[in-house]
Amino acid sequence: MSDTNVLKAEARERVGKGSARELRRNGKIPAVIYGDKQPPLAITLSYKDIFYKIHGGGFMTTVATIEVDGQKIQALPKDYQLDPVRDFPLHVDFLRVGKNTEVNVNVPVRFINEEKAPGIKRGGVLNIVRHEVEFHCPANAIPEFIEVDLTGLELGASVHISSVKLPKNVKPIISDRDFTIATVAAPAGLKSEEGAAAAEGEAEAASEE
Repeated sequence: MSDTNVLKAEARERVGKGSARELRRNGKIPAVIYGDKQPPLAITLSYKDIFYKIHGGGFMTTVATIEVDGQKIQALPKDYQLDPVRDFPLHVDFLRVGKNTEVNVNVPVRFINEEKAPGIKRGGVLNIVRHEVEFHCPANAIPEFIEVDLTGLELGASVHISSVKLPKNVKPIISDRDFTIATVAAPAGLKSEEGAAAAEGEAEAASEE
């Protein structure tokens, strides 16, 4: 899991669009903490803190310690809204995290040892089917990423979820099939050569008949 980070917050009594616009004009972002069988808590956060957290990567897989009115609340970002034109944050939803909280979360895929894949050395292309994989796991044990080793992969080879070593208690949401994460595709030139050879072979077979 990514290192826990701290966010300073203030409780807010006023809610609604007018209040939210006023907060944003003052460099604040409205947010809500919910879950863990407790009433929702409306808060405000620093615009600058949230902007850099969102655009810095790992925001949705990092449990935060939110300090508000003397409390320290463990919470996981579950959703956020960005301005569709200017791409700045408008609102954030957090889920309270207890010791037994489990969540569904999208985890990035990281590929290693590309230089040790014979298929890629021959000019093959790594075709990434899934840049992220959704997992069910404890909220306090979310992996920062999963690692896919490409060592030994030939042209046409596929990497399935079953070949990836996962941390304890981290399970893919898709459980009814061994889904593909990436393939090593043949380069376009080789594909055309193979297609021409196959067509020539079929033509020879037809003439023999």
